[in-house]
Amino acid sequence: MYSTGYHDHGTPAASGAKLVTLEIDGKPVTVPEGTSIMRAAASTGTDVPKLCATDSLKAFGSCRLCLVEIEGRRGYPASCTTLVADGIKVRTQSHKLTQLRTSVMELYLSDHPADCGSTSASARCDVHDMAAKLGVTGMRYGVDGRNHLHGAKDESNPYFTFDQSECIVCSRCVRACDETQGTFALTIQGRGFASKVSASQNEPFLESECVSCGACVEACPTGALAEKSLIQLGQPTKVTTTTCAYCGVGCSFNAESRNSDVVRMVPNRDGHANHGHACVKGRFAYGYATHPDRITTPMIRKSIDDPWRQVTWEEAIGYAAGEFKRIQAKYGRDSIGGITSSRCTNEETFLVQKLVRAAFGNNNVDTCARVCHSPTGYGLKNTIGESAGTQNFDSVMKADVMIVVGANPTEGHPVFASRMKQRLRQGAKLIVIDPREIALVKTPHIKADLHLPLRPGTNVALFNSLAHVIVTEGLTREDYVAERCEADSYRKWKAFVAEERNSPENTASSTGVSPELVRAAARMYATAGNGAIYYGLGVTEHSQGSTMVMCIANLAMATGNVGREGVGINPLRGQNNVQGSCDMGSFPHEFSAYRHVSDLATRTAFEKDWGVPLLAEPGLRIPNMFEAALDGSFKGMYIQGEDPAQSDPDTQHVTAAFKAMECVVIQDLFLNETAKYAHVFLPGSSFLEKDGTFTNAERRVSRVRKVMEPKAGFQDWEITILLSNALGYPMHYRHPSEIMEEIARLTPTFSTFTYEKLDRAGSLQWPVTDEAPEGTPTMHVGEFVRGKGKFFVTEFVPTTERATRKYPLLLTTGRILSQYNVGAQTRRTQNSTWAAADVLEIHPHDAETRGINDGDMVGLTSRSGEIVLPAKVTDRVRPGVVYTTFHFPESGANVVTTENSDWATNCPEYKVTAVEIVKVTHPSEWQKRFHEFTEHQLELLKAREVTHA
Repeated sequence: MYSTGYHDHGTPAASGAKLVTLEIDGKPVTVPEGTSIMRAAASTGTDVPKLCATDSLKAFGSCRLCLVEIEGRRGYPASCTTLVADGIKVRTQSHKLTQLRTSVMELYLSDHPADCGSTSASARCDVHDMAAKLGVTGMRYGVDGRNHLHGAKDESNPYFTFDQSECIVCSRCVRACDETQGTFALTIQGRGFASKVSASQNEPFLESECVSCGACVEACPTGALAEKSLIQLGQPTKVTTTTCAYCGVGCSFNAESRNSDVVRMVPNRDGHANHGHACVKGRFAYGYATHPDRITTPMIRKSIDDPWRQVTWEEAIGYAAGEFKRIQAKYGRDSIGGITSSRCTNEETFLVQKLVRAAFGNNNVDTCARVCHSPTGYGLKNTIGESAGTQNFDSVMKADVMIVVGANPTEGHPVFASRMKQRLRQGAKLIVIDPREIALVKTPHIKADLHLPLRPGTNVALFNSLAHVIVTEGLTREDYVAERCEADSYRKWKAFVAEERNSPENTASSTGVSPELVRAAARMYATAGNGAIYYGLGVTEHSQGSTMVMCIANLAMATGNVGREGVGINPLRGQNNVQGSCDMGSFPHEFSAYRHVSDLATRTAFEKDWGVPLLAEPGLRIPNMFEAALDGSFKGMYIQGEDPAQSDPDTQHVTAAFKAMECVVIQDLFLNETAKYAHVFLPGSSFLEKDGTFTNAERRVSRVRKVMEPKAGFQDWEITILLSNALGYPMHYRHPSEIMEEIARLTPTFSTFTYEKLDRAGSLQWPVTDEAPEGTPTMHVGEFVRGKGKFFVTEFVPTTERATRKYPLLLTTGRILSQYNVGAQTRRTQNSTWAAADVLEIHPHDAETRGINDGDMVGLTSRSGEIVLPAKVTDRVRPGVVYTTFHFPESGANVVTTENSDWATNCPEYKVTAVEIVKVTHPSEWQKRFHEFTEHQLELLKAREVTHA
């Protein structure tokens, strides 16, 4: 068996500054005040016996195994719940303690299966392990009396099983659900002998409030809660620490494997972003990596109406390079481009943008951040000087007031949401600004202090009104602003927001939010002490996305809430490496570290390192590439790990652009929606098959380590090298660490970054420089990166996408917990047990006036197109607003979204689409065409399989 190397100290570490010295088994021990005796003993290498204790949960003191003796005190206190004190003398071993522990252990064994821990279901049973350590080989009590050995087994959850017969009712699972996850889905039901763990109101796990994060499974000391994968695959023999490839939290995992199979993903307790916690996606939804849909052999075809031809890597790369050369010779240098991926590593992303600039010879490179967080880059760069969040996630534990605007952390960033809920239960206040009642607004255990249900598209007006209150009521931090911000810009901004037209009373007609709520929220944030703002795509995916990011920065600077722990401007990035893909220079106008291609010194450094001349003019953005394709001037594209045919707005416009191209090269795991329009398919590698780094939403760079060999033979960075070499621009990297050396050489914020330093630290938050050799958890301390913070006048310009008589409702979009982005990964796992289709949320009033009932099929029409979805009638959305997700391609949510976009970055306005809904009985015409086209493409794929079997 392998070992993770983690040593459980039994109880959490104390944070007190004062030190206490005591004696344990004759040895002096000095620990922080507030430390338990159990943890103090563990620090000396003495592990006191325990079953209910673990250092990820508060001490509970129920198992009665960890008893100790304290000189001068009566009785035998539990070492987990007894704190150290100066001068006390503790004994962890004695004849009497052995007697007591043996008696307790015998009682456990009398009501516990003899084979627990010996089956493939669980490698671990602390009951039997502890019995062995205590030398208890038998028991005085038989098993003929009352016991729980035939307790019911709950197999309802697709990922884990709960066996009542192996449960010792230690409450670790219940406490993990409460303390770590914050869902409170588990309880101890009954009393005495009848006590048992119960999900919700004695429901099966699948039907309960359980969110399948796996915290209970991780906490269980026996085989009572165990992963089904262990039953199917057996015990792991190897562990590899890597980083999750789902959302922007960037959880660290120990991938446990056997031969070439991943047996389970265990959240790493030393993970700096997740501290041993996980969500249903990262913990369990990794099966897509070995799904039968994986394409592992390169394919080419001349036309999208031709069957795929299975070829060697050499032929596929040669064909792609040949086509790109032919297109450039015929249509010009700028007729091709590339899209980097926010799911691939920093090193892979860096190579793709290098390929485009150095091998294609143009700057036509972009990334999916264009359609999500590009306004974050623009807004924060201009106001405070750096295109990234200001804090680490742990900073939330020092926040006094949180504003969550345009984000849904419990669904999109669940591990961080659990941390946030911990702080809220400690007494921090919460303001939610969202058209929809997200879970944080009201749950059984968390309730927002204020919910501002604004109309979609009015973010800027609302934040201007918040600023109006703060300025006119004298709630700004004038000393902070005077020291750290540009005086002229502040004066202009202050005069602007103070204008009466920006008052809550005057903006209410636009925002739909009562002035009383606005004033209460402004006062709460400005007088918080520590005020933190967390935002998501509900901020950026608007025609004024960049303006809104500036609004947030203005508010944070004016109240002095940047530059220390517990405050800050915190964009919650959607995908695992959105931050990294931007950092690496994936935008057409920027090299790595957000330096403009026109900057001579920067460009000269890259030219010298790369050995080729580089262009000083920005290239085409993704929307520009599509427009140029329809105009006939853009004919070829290399796409690594993205699916714009599903994820980008106005689907019919996007697919028409792909049809107009002569060579679309897709590098991916599956025949996704974009690959159906491709001419070359290069099989990519999953995160389990590669080495490299990801950068999460807190600028934390973490290692991705290869757990299994690439199914198709190459990691993604190696494929890019093959293509570059075939194009005549040689690349000769042998390992991603060499790519990172180049990144560090050319990127100021990574100047002293190395794999060796990263492996030693576990993770690092950039900047990593001579001034900050171990990284930068909090940015803008003392001064802003740009020097003086700059305020911007943020005039509210209503979107042109407004409700009309023809389209009286406003559609907004988002995500759900069990599915991820375009669903290519999660749809190929058992996560579809919880959600197998996109649905349209409709307010009861809007449903009633249209004769729509829950579950009815409804036609959703905008000026861009029409789709059909099942209706979900709910008061979570306000009247006049409907909501859906975009996880399932057959739903076609982006068929109805429009080409409206942010004025500065072209980020699409996904969050505001004027629509009408009507009850229907048939799919839309687009959906009919989609199914026909998909069936045709699958037949062409199948023909390849038959021909080349």
